[in-house]
Amino acid sequence: MSFSLSRLTRPQALAVCALPVVALLAVAGLAPLPFAVAQPGGTADVLGKHEGKPVLTITGVPTRKTEGSLRMTTIVATGPQMDVRLGDVLDGWFRTDRAVMPKDSVYPTGDNVKEVEEHNLGDMRKSQDDATKAALAHLRAEGVDDAGKAKVEADLGKIGGPSAGLFLSLGIIDKLDGDGSGGDLTGGRDIAGTGTITASGKVGPVGGVALKTQAAHRDGATVFLVPKAECADAEAEKPKGLRLIPVTTLKGTVDALRALKKGGAVPSC
Repeated sequence: MSFSLSRLTRPQALAVCALPVVALLAVAGLAPLPFAVAQPGGTADVLGKHEGKPVLTITGVPTRKTEGSLRMTTIVATGPQMDVRLGDVLDGWFRTDRAVMPKDSVYPTGDNVKEVEEHNLGDMRKSQDDATKAALAHLRAEGVDDAGKAKVEADLGKIGGPSAGLFLSLGIIDKLDGDGSGGDLTGGRDIAGTGTITASGKVGPVGGVALKTQAAHRDGATVFLVPKAECADAEAEKPKGLRLIPVTTLKGTVDALRALKKGGAVPSC
């Protein structure tokens, strides 16, 4: 039996042609997609405690009592083995508190949960080592002679990845030397932010900055330190009342915080 679209009315022909498209959309709506959906995560004050334990434990040298907070920020994403479907992706695209990201950018090691956790914790351990080296080198350059005697341990529980590096360095500096003039590096403010750090003190970019600004604001921060290369991302969904300060090096970050405390000129995005 033959079939011809020419014998159908225009509405009938459109309906017939639409059927395969509808079927494809239905299949796409049910099929898992190679994306992860992220949202603002928790923050942790590196000058205080996380999950009941001090984030920074420094021995071998005197430490100072600090005021204010230095909050490293996180995002949380759908797990590596969790299916993300078309509806989740569309929902994420139209919400400011969600972000749709390629799964392999969030989980570059694959879908194995244990391997992902081990990879992220490995990145965190390296970040802690580099943060300590950068902070102690900065302090020695500032004339803090006994900085080399400091023994530093960092504990952020199961938080993984390298993006806490800058804030671990700042926490060490604040606990040992403050602003260098007897006061707090924070100036008593609630300061949040993100950024990797190298042992030589260079600040690097991270992911999910737009979501991290929301986490910072939610937890009371008024200032957000952001890798300079990600200013545009940070501005995209910046909460009202949150001040962005772009940074590229540990020294530059310390200088900016000192200027902020004194009411001097501070870089802006």
